[in-house]
Amino acid sequence: MKKSVFLGTLVATSLLAGVASASTLDDVKARGELICGSNTGLTGFGAPDATGQYVGFDADLCKAVAAAVLGDASKVKYVPTTGETRFTALASGEVDMLVRNSTWTFSRDNDLKLDFVAVNYYDGQGFMVRKDLGVSSAKELDGATICIQTGTTTELNLADFFKTNNINYTPVTIQDDAEGQRQFLAGACDAYTTDASGLAALRATLPSPTDYVVLPEIISKEPLGPVVRHGDNQWGDIVRWTYYALVAAEEKGITKANIEEVAASTNDPEVKRMLGLEGDLGAMMGLDKEWAKRAISANGNYGEIFEANIGASTPIGLARGLNAQWTQGGLQYAPPFR
Repeated sequence: MKKSVFLGTLVATSLLAGVASASTLDDVKARGELICGSNTGLTGFGAPDATGQYVGFDADLCKAVAAAVLGDASKVKYVPTTGETRFTALASGEVDMLVRNSTWTFSRDNDLKLDFVAVNYYDGQGFMVRKDLGVSSAKELDGATICIQTGTTTELNLADFFKTNNINYTPVTIQDDAEGQRQFLAGACDAYTTDASGLAALRATLPSPTDYVVLPEIISKEPLGPVVRHGDNQWGDIVRWTYYALVAAEEKGITKANIEEVAASTNDPEVKRMLGLEGDLGAMMGLDKEWAKRAISANGNYGEIFEANIGASTPIGLARGLNAQWTQGGLQYAPPFR
């Protein structure tokens, strides 16, 4: 009897060990493709281009991870998710990671059992109205109809803001940005509320952008970033440090264009470690020595990705603001590579 109990325990332990050893990294390598949960279409951040290929600030982070893990930035499958479906898609294993302007909150971190591994965009919620509405402040929206996505932090922030200011509103619920744009343009709502970055992206795609104004109030903190499942720490480390490699590269002056030159000539010990010239940081995560070099080479450093997709010279026209490097008064700061 004791022997059978022991064997049964051993089998159960072995099965649990087998489950525990299965990892997202193993799945991605075996599949040869990274499955990235994305927005259904937010210009500048993650949206299909004319050829159907996903492009944008968030999409480029997925490409950097694919380059780090698989050696090919093109090996990404994008799965569009809405505000209501995104976390279920991640928790169920439908996607390997979520990079979809999602806000890091206490309940999402703990109750949903998800890990936000970094903040790739510091944001805050705002409001956009038609200029002819004659409104210059969100506090003047008493009685307004407001388009808002369900299943988002903006829904709760909106209720708090109007309650705090003792004014009323009527919500017009939408599923995604595309529906929000249609409803807003059709006059179904007086105002549209979402992250300020999303408002800038929406305004840039409107037929006459100058007919619309983003109101000055920012009513919340919205730290946006990539998300992975709780418990798969190795995969979380890979996504986290791939992102930080992009941030560190900008700080160190490493670009897509000069990375080979830097690798051949640098005397900076941290750069050598990051680019795999000294030590073997990659092995600590189950990757090779040049994982970070490939991630940076995919679409450039953090600043290059920002400017190419949503920066001041693009139709989105976002300033770096809080998303500048810490050396430039911003909050973007990579921990040491050592």
